[in-house]
Amino acid sequence: MTAPATPEQTALVDSAVRRSVKRLIPFLLLMYVIAFLDRSNVGFAKEELEADIGLSAAAYALGAGLFFVGYAVFEVPSNLIMHKVGARWWMARIMVTWGIIATGFMFVQGETMFYVLRFLLGVAEAGFFPGVLLYLTYWFPEDRRAFATGLFQMGLPLANIVGGPLSGGLLELDGAAGLAGYQWLFMVEGLLAVVVGIVAVFYLTDRPSKAAWMPDAERDALLARLEADNADRAAVGGHQGWAKALLNPRVLYFCLICLCIQAAVYGLTFFLPTQVATITGREVGFSVGLLTAIPWACAFVTIAVLPRFADRSGRHREIGAALLVLSGIGIAVSAVAGNAVVAMLALCVAAIGFVTCQPLFWTLPTRYLSGAALAAGFGLINGLGNLGGFIAPNIRVWAEETFDSTTAGLFALAGMAVLGALLLLGTRFLRTAPADAPAVTADAVR
Repeated sequence: MTAPATPEQTALVDSAVRRSVKRLIPFLLLMYVIAFLDRSNVGFAKEELEADIGLSAAAYALGAGLFFVGYAVFEVPSNLIMHKVGARWWMARIMVTWGIIATGFMFVQGETMFYVLRFLLGVAEAGFFPGVLLYLTYWFPEDRRAFATGLFQMGLPLANIVGGPLSGGLLELDGAAGLAGYQWLFMVEGLLAVVVGIVAVFYLTDRPSKAAWMPDAERDALLARLEADNADRAAVGGHQGWAKALLNPRVLYFCLICLCIQAAVYGLTFFLPTQVATITGREVGFSVGLLTAIPWACAFVTIAVLPRFADRSGRHREIGAALLVLSGIGIAVSAVAGNAVVAMLALCVAAIGFVTCQPLFWTLPTRYLSGAALAAGFGLINGLGNLGGFIAPNIRVWAEETFDSTTAGLFALAGMAVLGALLLLGTRFLRTAPADAPAVTADAVR
């Protein structure tokens, strides 16, 4: 293990971290908000697509999930390319291409075209999320990473807080300029990605060594700290190439945990607008969009607080598992709640659980891998894990049809969340080094 930092070095690193947070996180957050809007806005377009092009419930579930198939196939190569060419140009490429394809949904004509576009959207966006996670390891030391990752993943609830009313409002433009509401939805939210992708070329900085906006002393201290973290990680996980990392049982185990988490997330997200509409007896539109924002607003608050507490305590695993159990309980209660208030409260609990556990989960793989191995590992974990987004809507529809019950699908999703919690606790047995130490200077980013 490396020697402890001096107070002067710690102060410089603290300042560098604060500067990096202010410079990078808001823009990365904006990118994530747009990414999540473009992958999940089909939940708002679902009823209009069913009415306009005759899309069946089963076809919708399959198409919604096909995004994650394309995403999974191209995650690892995308992340390896970003590791070689840098985040600035590669992130811009990802955003522009997915924005163009997302806009193309306004021209969808039938089930086959819907399937193809959803698959291509996944291919285009592949590498974005794990790419940002990898990018954060370039800038933030290990004892600040859950906090930084939590700030970035605030994009998930923020996308739904903003996206619910935005998507619902765009649907109400139905007939304006001769376009259907869902066409306005896909056009506006797709073109947002194109614009932000172009801006990314000029705004993002690949590595701290190229950060002209950071004082030399801070930059040197930060680079020294990051190099020390890499040395400690190598001592725990060994020096692994990217190909070997893909076959590492620990990486595959993390893939399974990620799959359970994402099944809970997308199994609920893709159906949330119609579920809220059913609970409240309203049609999907602006008012339902406002109501769907409530669970995400609750998650937005907790994801801003709990990752920092986890950094201080070092108990990422235990807190993350407890949150997943909480999510499973919330999903199950929402299925059987007898009134709208209880159902909405349960959905709030579910969102708090599966949103807030994610930045805690993503700190665990970084303890074993670095460099190209970490790039490949992140890509594989997120790629295979996000197949939960393919499995979940199809399992939900299958369970509802098989058991002739609208609650069966939600119980299946609740079970996935609880399974994820058990697997997360099981990472304790993957450890090959001393137990986690509490973060020493997490207060630096207050």
